[in-house]
Amino acid sequence: MAADPALVGRVAIVTGASRGLGLEMALEMAAAGMRVMLTASRPGQALDEAMEAARKAATDGVGPTGRDNVAGIVADVRSYATCEAAVAETVARFGRVDVLVNNAGVGMRLISERFNTEPTRFWEAAPEAWKAIVDTNVTGAFNMARAAVPGMVARGFGKVVNVSTSDQTMVRRGYSPYGPTKAALEAASRVWAQDLAGTGVTVNVYLPGGAADTDLLPSGPGKKGADGNLLPPSIMRRGILWLCSDASNGETGGRYIARLWNDALAPDEAAAGARAPHADKPQIM
Repeated sequence: MAADPALVGRVAIVTGASRGLGLEMALEMAAAGMRVMLTASRPGQALDEAMEAARKAATDGVGPTGRDNVAGIVADVRSYATCEAAVAETVARFGRVDVLVNNAGVGMRLISERFNTEPTRFWEAAPEAWKAIVDTNVTGAFNMARAAVPGMVARGFGKVVNVSTSDQTMVRRGYSPYGPTKAALEAASRVWAQDLAGTGVTVNVYLPGGAADTDLLPSGPGKKGADGNLLPPSIMRRGILWLCSDASNGETGGRYIARLWNDALAPDEAAAGARAPHADKPQIM
């Protein structure tokens, strides 16, 4: 989509932005003139290279001064204190937080490197690995939102975007706890959207719409999703600007699927086509 002029200078935190889906969304935001704080769970080359790529995207998009629109910070979302510090650093550098993209996530490789070919039964999972996945994918999103949302509410504006997975994955054999953590995140998103009604802060879910070519899947010649397909991480660029822009003001409690986002359509039409039907009463079983 053509960037909304209101996006220029809008401040976003993207967690888990050193690679994969998070990096692609951060690059799209930076190119649109947004001020972006990239977070990663650990320091190192991946974060450094991601920041440099985002700075290049910003420079290409808005000129040399765009480099100043990008920063990075190490923040393990499992720690609330660390999340508070990340938000405080973003506010100190950019003045506020307008958008929070909860993308940081841990997948089934912590349980088994063969999870997609040899499903691990839940009672075979190491408790430490189970806890790490839940703490990152569920509690981590809460920690970041808990730290960022009060400032949004005080200003009467903000957007929370929680990155999820396909509904089939949530209940797929051998995908516990990763699938259930995303179900929990979507349920939380629905609650948060209701809690924030009338505040000017929205909460939406955004997902690729299939397995994406990221480090959540084991590498190798057989790397593919359960349906045999593999989406490029760049697919997440399709709708992220709309979700950050004024065009989505007031749109909350929605679930948007990047694979269904048709860039040939006007942004609002594309968003409508990518939005999953609303269920009055969600059903799991």
